[in-house]
Amino acid sequence: MGILHKALSKQIIIQNELGLHARPAARIAEIARTAKKKVWLIKDGEKVDAGSIIDLLTLAAFKNTRLSLQIDDPADLPVMERIVALFENGFGE
Repeated sequence: MGILHKALSKQIIIQNELGLHARPAARIAEIARTAKKKVWLIKDGEKVDAGSIIDLLTLAAFKNTRLSLQIDDPADLPVMERIVALFENGFGE
């Protein structure tokens, strides 16, 4: 029987002017796909796979949108930290 891990999450706010568009979505998805388990982005109760560019774009997240970033496995904390850093740096834009 496997050990169940409580999902970890962090609140983040989109800071760049253009919001979550294709280029940042691709960078987030690239990082999220390196995780052992799923990485999720949640906006207003809508939970999408952070490893999917299309799913990320369906959130229609603009500047100042508050999101929750969630991981299913604590071992993926470094992945979460890399994604949080992207948001905090305004995706380098």
